[in-house]
Parts: sequence; C-alpha cells; structure tokens
Amino acid sequence: MKLKDKNTRKITRVGKTSLAVTLPKEIITELGWKEKQKVTMKKVRGGVLIRDWKK
Repeated sequence: MKLKDKNTRKITRVGKTSLAVTLPKEIITELGWKEKQKVTMKKVRGGVLIRDWKK
C-alpha cells in the first residue's frame, strides 16, 4: 500500500452525535503518544491541528 493511501482516512460515526478519524499507528508511535492520552484540537486554515494536551 502506498504511503499516500495509507494516510487517507474516513470520518466515521461514533454514537449518535460524534464523528471520529483514526490516526496511523506509526505516527502515534513516532510522537510517543499512548492510548487514552489527552490531545487538543484547533481549527486552522485548511484543516485541524492536533497536539498533545498540556496542563
């Protein structure tokens, strides 16, 4: 599978009012993120920025 295709994701429904996008495991591992880790999202021009949550 080509990298471009591997990093293309679908938006899926989770419950009645939420939607979700999965992230590639390789990217999560590179960032040192773990399951259930808190992250922040910010709407930016042309997309969304996801960052590690910091107190």
